[in-house]
Amino acid sequence: MAVHYLQTPLDDEAVLKLHAGDEVYLSGVIYMARDAAHKRFVDTLEAGRDLPVDLRGHVVFYGGPGPTKPGHAIGVVAPTSAYRMDPYATVLFDYGVRGAIGKGPRGPSIRPSCEKNRAVCFSAIGGISATLFACIRSAEVIAYEDLKTEAVQRLVIENFPLLVTNDAHGRDMYAEQVEKYRAQLQNT
Repeated sequence: MAVHYLQTPLDDEAVLKLHAGDEVYLSGVIYMARDAAHKRFVDTLEAGRDLPVDLRGHVVFYGGPGPTKPGHAIGVVAPTSAYRMDPYATVLFDYGVRGAIGKGPRGPSIRPSCEKNRAVCFSAIGGISATLFACIRSAEVIAYEDLKTEAVQRLVIENFPLLVTNDAHGRDMYAEQVEKYRAQLQNT
């Protein structure tokens, strides 16, 4: 496992040096969007229209904010279960999104999509919301305001702590760890 400090947007070089299990401290701009926004993204692309923001090369964070307190850029943010976005993620990776941040494992369609599109999936560890919140320098709703807490937000982040769960080489950290522990248990 390696530790990487990366700046968005991501290019081939940045994505291809990442491997499942690596730690990443991500800085730059990411876009926070959840289920309803993802459905609109995909519906828009399938209709042949442009997205309200060009996500090519960028990272999408599957999260939602809590109420913003005075003096803060955003309320505490929490990653949502990544597998819920799987029906949309492959379409967005085909479009040019380079990374996705959620929590937990992904479904079987994600591994080949990451390989094909030179994309990467990151996991923000559940229970780390206060740490993630401290890494957000600014937040701005940029699309789908009618979705309220599920509106698309542009976040400027600094050293946002993540793990690589699915890399562009076909590896899946969760699957590998499950197999490792199964093998250990069988040998005891």
